[in-house]
Amino acid sequence: MTELWLIGIGTGNPAHVTLEAHRALREAALILVPRKGPDKADLADLRHAILKDCGSTAPVAEFDMPVRDESLPYLERVRRWHDAIAALWARSIAEARPNGPVALLVWGDPGLYDSTLRIAERLDPRPRLRVVPGISALQALTAAHAIPFNTVNGAVTVTTGRRLRDFGWPEGADTVVVMLDGECSFQRLDPAGLDICWGAFLGMPEQVLEAGPLAEAAPRILAARAEARARHGWIMDIYLLRRRA
Repeated sequence: MTELWLIGIGTGNPAHVTLEAHRALREAALILVPRKGPDKADLADLRHAILKDCGSTAPVAEFDMPVRDESLPYLERVRRWHDAIAALWARSIAEARPNGPVALLVWGDPGLYDSTLRIAERLDPRPRLRVVPGISALQALTAAHAIPFNTVNGAVTVTTGRRLRDFGWPEGADTVVVMLDGECSFQRLDPAGLDICWGAFLGMPEQVLEAGPLAEAAPRILAARAEARARHGWIMDIYLLRRRA
């Protein structure tokens, strides 16, 4: 393999897939599609729908995503998980023996809050990479709520729920964006003077939104998140916190 194309496909709406991404998918010689278990089969189905929509005729190699070992320390757990994913990519590509570029459809954008590029670095020999940008969850969230990403001359911090729980509000930030926070760590903050904009399944027909002062919106978010997760078996969500002027 000499070329690996990482193609951003947005947050679930096929209309978010760019013309550049459509063209790349038509030109690829092999498409890798991850399977994440029966509860998340609709994620693989969406990728297949995008391939059909763009007119791709390339063969598809599906692979089962490995499961992270929750008994390990967090960083070691992620490192081993990435190693296992890279090994599955390499095996799928070796078995298919494509005569041309290999493409991966990446949720959101390959360079924004995603580990696909880091996993690609583990391949040996290292392929020549091409990244096709996609609409990220950050963009989809601010668009859904019709809000700007930043305040005038204000700093934005993109962080994790883990860091928000451990260290609190990031110093110097007016706006904080938290990705995939299964523990809803906004509950650990003093809600005084904070507003929140939350969204799940952004860009998809199942999209759910909540917003308002944190003290008032937090219970609604917890209830909506629990209901959506129970209905679908999985959830991908994001929220933006902002100090009230």
